[in-house]
Parts: sequence; C-alpha cells; structure tokens
Amino acid sequence: MPPKTKEKRAQKKKKNLGADVEAESKYRLARLEKELLQDHLALQRDEVRRAKASEDQLKQRLQGLEAELKEAYSERKAIYAEMSRQHRALQKEMDTCSRHLEEEVKGLREQLETCQREAEAARKAAEKALEERDRTLAQLRAHVADMEAEYEEILHDSLDQLLAKLRAIKPQWDGAALKLHARHKEQLRQFGLNPLDL
Repeated sequence: MPPKTKEKRAQKKKKNLGADVEAESKYRLARLEKELLQDHLALQRDEVRRAKASEDQLKQRLQGLEAELKEAYSERKAIYAEMSRQHRALQKEMDTCSRHLEEEVKGLREQLETCQREAEAARKAAEKALEERDRTLAQLRAHVADMEAEYEEILHDSLDQLLAKLRAIKPQWDGAALKLHARHKEQLRQFGLNPLDL
C-alpha cells in the first residue's frame, strides 16, 4: 500500500507543481499585463500631458489671435471712421466748391451776356458811325468836287480876264519897254560901251 501512496503523493505533487507553475505563469502574465498596462498608462499620461500642453499652447495662440483680431477690428473700425470723416469732409468741400463754381459760372455767364450785349451795341454804334462817316465823306467829296469845279471855273474866268487885260496892256508895255530899252542903249553908248557886247 505504501507505493500507491507514494504514487499518489507524486501525482499530488505533480498536480501541485503544475498548479504552482500555472499560478506562477498566471502571476507572471498578470505582472507583465500590469507592467504593460502601467507603461500604456504612462504613455497615455504623456500623451495627455502633451495634449494638455498643446491645448494650452493652442489656447494661448487662440487668445493671441483673438487679441490681434480684436485689435485689427478696432483699427479697421478706427480707419473706417476716419475715412468716413474724411469722405464727409471731402464731400462737403466738393459741394461747397461746386456751389462756388456754379455761382462763378453763373456770374461769368451774366458778364458774358452783358459783354455780348455791349459788344453788339458797340458794333451797331460803330456801323452807324461808319455809315455816318461814309455819308459825310461822300457829301464832303461831292462838296469838294463842286468847289473844285467852281474854283476851276473862277480860275479860268480870272485867267481869261487876266489874259484879256494883258493883251490889252501888252502894246503899251511893249512901247514902254522899247523906249526904256532904247534909252538904256543910249546911256551905254554915252559911257562908251557897246550894248551888243553885254
């Protein structure tokens, strides 16, 4: 009977040994799984830390971008307000300038119309004066022509009368001249001069 017991003990030992090996194997497996899980957990924590750091960086960057956007919006609003003010000022200045130019154009048109009326009146007056001058010149020329004709007639009459008187007096002058000539000849001979030499 004892061998049976030894066998049983050996079998029992084998069973216990197999159970121990299995338990140790399970323990090692559990320990490996635990380490694996701890490593995995550590990796996840690192990833979470990196994600958190990345999220913080992104939040800071987002805040910076929001501040820049707010500043850009504020600047754009200020620029728009300034441009609107300048546009209103320029529009007002243009309106004032336009009204001033319209008034100036109106005044210049009135001056032009006045000048045109005055020029037309001056032209008509000049034409009238020229017509009057031409009429006066024509009258004067006619008068001068009449006077020339009258003077010519008077001159011809006077010359005819003068010629008639000269013809009437010529025999007396010829006689007086011959007597005077003869007397001078005689006087020259008395002085011993030949009148033909002179």
